[in-house]
Amino acid sequence: MNVAMLIAGGTGQRMGQEIPKQFLNVHDKPVIIYTLEVFQKHPEIDAIAVVCLADWMHVLEVYARQFNITKLRHIIPGGDSGQASIRNGVFELEKHYGREDFVLVHDAIRPMVSETVISDCLKVAREHGNAITVIPCAEAMVMTEDQQSSEELYPREQLKRTQTPQAFHIGEICDLHREALARGITNSVASVTLMIELGHKVYFSKGSEKNVKLTTVEDIDIFKALLAAQRSYWLK
Repeated sequence: MNVAMLIAGGTGQRMGQEIPKQFLNVHDKPVIIYTLEVFQKHPEIDAIAVVCLADWMHVLEVYARQFNITKLRHIIPGGDSGQASIRNGVFELEKHYGREDFVLVHDAIRPMVSETVISDCLKVAREHGNAITVIPCAEAMVMTEDQQSSEELYPREQLKRTQTPQAFHIGEICDLHREALARGITNSVASVTLMIELGHKVYFSKGSEKNVKLTTVEDIDIFKALLAAQRSYWLK
């Protein structure tokens, strides 16, 4: 069983909008629906869960019916941090699925995730027990202590940029969150960072530069451009 779990608990403060960014409309469709539709259409995804802002859970239910997201099985209230939201989600999934079933943790505000990216994530997870979607670091990297200047380079070939989805056995990721609570780790920025902080090895699957995270208004512009390019492709 493969369960996609979208994290939609953020308030979108960096976007500067009153509406959470995952619910912003782009061409008369909420961002989160674009993301849900990719997992809805993927043949290897059996069920979908969304960890959502409590005040928007009913709105999400309405949108899911409107856009025929039939795989949506669970809407779970988020926590006061990203780590807490993921913990809430996986602890709920643990009640419904087996320890060896996979959960694919994905940012709801990455609507351009492709079927290929999801498939490779699942493939690597089946081979190694987990999978972290990554892309190469193409830019020159410098190190800084004062945030204003640098005299030292960092070799970019030793770096990867992480994305989502990130796949894990449900039992293992739940155990990790229990261990984190016991050790007082409460604000790890992602599932991959939590695994590494707790001494576990992670394995890479192939991401995409198009798999952008919509964090700023400029990212919305990029998303619209990618949508337009996608439509143009199908018109050829």
